[in-house]
Formats: sequence, structure tokens, C-alpha cells
Amino acid sequence: MMQLSDSYNQKNSLFNAMNRFIGAVNNMDQTIMVPSLLRDVPLDDTEDVKAVRPTTDAPCFQQDGDMYSSYVLLKSIRNDIEWGVLQGDGRGKEKAAVLEVSRADVEEEDLEKRFHFHLKGLHAVLSKLTRKANTLTNRYKEEIGCGN
Repeated sequence: MMQLSDSYNQKNSLFNAMNRFIGAVNNMDQTIMVPSLLRDVPLDDTEDVKAVRPTTDAPCFQQDGDMYSSYVLLKSIRNDIEWGVLQGDGRGKEKAAVLEVSRADVEEEDLEKRFHFHLKGLHAVLSKLTRKANTLTNRYKEEIGCGN
């Protein structure tokens, strides 16, 4: 029999955080029928987007802060989670450089501490991205006059 603490821990698992994010992005994608309407519509909370946006030369990661760029960013991250990051992707080069540095330090650092640090960070970023997808969906509904 599952105890209350077990269900609480499962609720906060990385797997469930990823599923919540993917579900929010899927809902956003199904709600937003005409993504081009999002162009040049400013976000109210552009600080959150910049905080979780990677710095790359990819067009979907431009720092303009409109709803369309957030829409594309969220869909791109969802695809990366579902399908993995392609090796030809510019982000793969950054990842390879980080992995190379990490390999040199593996013997010197406690792997469990590093794992928990990154797990907490990933969980926090996924939570912010999930809120961003939900906010974007609701803002789109407001823009087209549907409301909640």
C-alpha cells in the first residue's frame, strides 16, 4: 500500500514535472490555432523568459520577448525533452564542451551532490516553463477574446 509521503514524492518527481510541462505545452499548442497572431505581442513577464532562455544563435531563442518567441521556445524545449537534442544542433556543441569539463572533475567531486544540484535546478526550470506555457495560453485566449 502506498503511503501519503510516497504519493507526495511522486507528485514532485522529475518525471511528473516533465509530464506537467509537456501537457501544458500540448494544451498551449492545441489552444493557439494561429501562432502568427502572437508576433509583436509583448509579454507582461519578460524577465522570466530571459531567465530560462538559453543563449544560442538559433532563431527561436531571440531575446525580443514577444509571445511568439516564447511559443516557439516552449515547443522547442518540449521537442528536446520528447525526442532528445540532435547532435547537429548548435546547443550540442555547448553540451559537449560542458561534458568535457565535467569529465575532468568527476573524480574530484561528489557525484550525488552534483546530481541533486542539477535535479533541483531542472525541476525549478521545468516548473517555470510550465507556468510560462499556461500563462501564454491564457494570454492568447484574452487576446482573441475567449477568456477563461
